[in-house]
Amino acid sequence: MAQSPFANRNDSAKRVNNSAGKRGWAAFNRRLNSPPGFRILIVIFVVAAIVFSGVRLLHYFRGRSIMDYKLWYETGKRVLAGQEIFFLHFGKYDFMYPPPCAIFLGGASLLGQAGLILLFVAINSAAWFASIQLAVVLAAGQSRAKSAWLYLMPSLLVIVYIWSSYHLGQSSLVLLALMLGAFVLLRTKRQISAGALIALAAAIKAFPVMVIIYLIYRRYWKATVSLVVALVFLLLVFPAPFRGWERAWHDLKQWSVGMLKYTPVGVAQRPMRSYTWKNQSLVGVSNRLLRHVDADAASSPHEPIYVNVADLKFATVNAIIITVALALGILFIAAMPRRAMRTAESDALEFSLLVLMVLMVTPLSFGYLFTWLILPFAVVTQRMLTGEGSSLLWWSLPVLAILALALPFPRGAQIYGNTFFGALLLFIGLSIELLRCKRAGRSSAAKAIPIPQTPIS
Repeated sequence: MAQSPFANRNDSAKRVNNSAGKRGWAAFNRRLNSPPGFRILIVIFVVAAIVFSGVRLLHYFRGRSIMDYKLWYETGKRVLAGQEIFFLHFGKYDFMYPPPCAIFLGGASLLGQAGLILLFVAINSAAWFASIQLAVVLAAGQSRAKSAWLYLMPSLLVIVYIWSSYHLGQSSLVLLALMLGAFVLLRTKRQISAGALIALAAAIKAFPVMVIIYLIYRRYWKATVSLVVALVFLLLVFPAPFRGWERAWHDLKQWSVGMLKYTPVGVAQRPMRSYTWKNQSLVGVSNRLLRHVDADAASSPHEPIYVNVADLKFATVNAIIITVALALGILFIAAMPRRAMRTAESDALEFSLLVLMVLMVTPLSFGYLFTWLILPFAVVTQRMLTGEGSSLLWWSLPVLAILALALPFPRGAQIYGNTFFGALLLFIGLSIELLRCKRAGRSSAAKAIPIPQTPIS
């Protein structure tokens, strides 16, 4: 049967359109990766940082809510006045961070409330910029030609969480910059400095101290000792000139007693928020889905919301949490290559998995902390650019779809743990990718081993 001339025309038109599309994309990609393209990216970053910062300052000058910036200022004033930092207010601590963080706030509060906000948004902007640069260094490894997409895509994918850090006045970007800096230092064998950076992050907000388990497993002994020594200094010695030895010890004791709590009612000093949709950790999601707890608890009268698919005992839920955490840890360890087989490529994947583990396992993991996804998404982007992440793409697309559910359904999606499950799916995908790299490394090593020749008699 003869082929229709119209079919030939359609096929030709499709080929022309596809060819034109490819040429257009190639031209755009060249422009983006040119020096002017990189300058445009810097301008976009500066504009975004100014807008995010300016909104907070405008809210202050217009007398509107300034979220946690008010708490930071009030805490700093109490430090300067020699008053109690950790005390019960409506049955909970208002300020939950370690004592050294309060000392930092004391210095910042000298600038006044507007000055403190300006300082904090400036620090956030610097930390965001540093996080982008450090994530690129980790993801690209020894590659000198770093694509502009590697600078753009990770921040674009987590821009909502970045905005939350500015909006609420949170330190997640600062913590991310410190942790990424520590990973770069570990890779360059400067363990003492790496341990000190992790200790500083833990002194600001305690949960990064969990990384010590990884340091011990990987036998980063210098980094481990450095972390412990620096943390002791920051918790006890550093506050002493400002608070006195006795008060410094009292502050640490009060903080420990108030924060190291986990009960059926809640975690630490957040009884009303621990098991609500705002907490996207393994602990929060498990309690919300497996126990009959209010998933939208608030201090004011409201209609409770329950989304649990089971009504298990608190001890049973904890057993499930421990089992899942151990399973994730075992998968992480199984994916890790031996020390002799490690490369910059495998380290980038490994550090990404570590970041995801910390986000999922820490008891309180609110949305703004997921700015830390900058590193995993940078690694995914790099592997896509080098043509090595085709299988990883099939994991990443569902992750993005799950995370994006929070845009049309901000409360409905998060109440079922969309951020947690997105991070979990990304963790599994990156683990499989690291296992693949591990197997490829073994194959390369096996090929490099010379085969002994049998002597001819």
